[in-house]
Amino acid sequence: MLAIKLPPDVEQRLKAVADRTGRSQSEHASEAILRYLEDLEDELIARERLERPERRWTLDDLERELDLER
Repeated sequence: MLAIKLPPDVEQRLKAVADRTGRSQSEHASEAILRYLEDLEDELIARERLERPERRWTLDDLERELDLER
């Protein structure tokens, strides 16, 4: 269980959306947090990969390697 305090304007917006959609504020908040976490995890993975000294492939390199040249 998680309890969070939202600024009044955000809470009002969340309530308005919940009223318009017929879904609970909790459902919307959970979905928003899940989307945020997925985006953040993707960003962290991308940053970690950029820090590795491994070979980077351009689209042209990949197409040549797979014999998919246009």
